[in-house]
Amino acid sequence: MWGLLPLYWALLEPAGATEVLAHRMVWSLPTALVILAALRRWAWVRPLLRDPRRLGLIVLAAGLISVNWGLFIWAVGTGKVIEASLGYFINPLISIAFGVLLLRERLRPAQWVAVGIGALAVGVMTVAYGRLPWLSLVLAVTFALYGLIKKGVRLDGVASFGAETAVQFLPAAAFLVFLGSRGEATFATEGVGHTLLLSLAGLATALPLIFFGGAAVRLPLSTIGLLQYLAPASMFLLGLLAFDEEMPPERWAGFLLVWAALCLLTWDALRTARRSRARLRAAAAAAASARASRTGDGKAGGSEPGETGEPGRRTDRPTVAGTPSDAAKG
Repeated sequence: MWGLLPLYWALLEPAGATEVLAHRMVWSLPTALVILAALRRWAWVRPLLRDPRRLGLIVLAAGLISVNWGLFIWAVGTGKVIEASLGYFINPLISIAFGVLLLRERLRPAQWVAVGIGALAVGVMTVAYGRLPWLSLVLAVTFALYGLIKKGVRLDGVASFGAETAVQFLPAAAFLVFLGSRGEATFATEGVGHTLLLSLAGLATALPLIFFGGAAVRLPLSTIGLLQYLAPASMFLLGLLAFDEEMPPERWAGFLLVWAALCLLTWDALRTARRSRARLRAAAAAAASARASRTGDGKAGGSEPGETGEPGRRTDRPTVAGTPSDAAKG
């Protein structure tokens, strides 16, 4: 769904990018309220309102995602879908760089190599476009910062969506009133179909987020990471095949470098996850073995604790140590 959004924004012509963005913000709030009411998920509201720091982070996150949304909608309208897709391809590399610079995380050698290849790709794309690919970089940086800030907010997807759209609603509504007062709004002037499409912009925003939130609790993180490449890949193909954007050889070279960096990151992540699972299995097996050994030592000492001298008769509850369920927990 995220990958196909360029087709949706293209249907909203002749509305400009700012009008489409404002409608996306305005209609997202009622969509979020309906979803929250259906899920009866309101417990997060009061704690958030009592925490100025988290409220400030929500405002900042809403601002960053607004810039991201607006630039992406503008990119669709100006024939820059491929350049926009590049931004979402390099987003994982930007996130890794933020982890090093802001969170002082330590990178594995493969991650360093991937970041280096990504930096080289940006250089190649600068030559290819004859300028710095600012659209790709701003999209990548705003989305990476948005993800970083959401870590501090500590809200699930639907609640965070509701809080951010509540922040966006009033400025967006005021802008639409301003457009209407100047006679520049297209909401009621381009037919019923156009009006309905603008009204459904909130649902088009919310549905992928809801499905992503549902998948995130059901699938391994490595699978989620791989699936997230589908959106920029779909955008790239749409730009190439549906919007007929140019791809000279030097741009192909830049994209191939980015894809090589992402392949390296994916291989490293899968290898690390496999090793982590192996270590966990080994630790669980060692714990189960130690527990079984302790149980065996207790039996070897003669009669079990709680046994009377009379054969076949017990006066206490049976012990549960060493049962299969405990081994599984271990």
